[in-house]
Amino acid sequence: MSVQRHGQCVCGKVKISASAADSKIGACHCNICRRWGGGPLLAIDCGSDVSFAGEQYVRAFRSSDWASRGFCSECGTHLFYRLNQNGQYIMPAGLFENADDLVLDHQVCIDSKPGYYNFAETTHNMTCDEMFAAFAPPQ
Repeated sequence: MSVQRHGQCVCGKVKISASAADSKIGACHCNICRRWGGGPLLAIDCGSDVSFAGEQYVRAFRSSDWASRGFCSECGTHLFYRLNQNGQYIMPAGLFENADDLVLDHQVCIDSKPGYYNFAETTHNMTCDEMFAAFAPPQ
């Protein structure tokens, strides 16, 4: 089920509107996500219909051959992981208001998860290789 969601960065300079955001949270345990945020990325698929008010504060960098990561240039809030091929936004769940309906239902790069944390929820788990085989663009 997808719904419209609204959110913002910490300083409020960037406002986000996602027209078709999922209601399922995924956790990514890859080394890049953990380095980027200090822990797993807990995010929702927002599709490609995402708009930003305060776009002048949005900065992005290409973090891999297939994706870019965005942040607020004023406060540093992580805003998105965007697939270069189709413009699909994966966005941190904590950005969005009224997100009590979100459910953690999958984890990716489970083989990269360190031993110092675990989630209590039972989820669908994929290794990094399984995720890349299922979702990476053809080379």
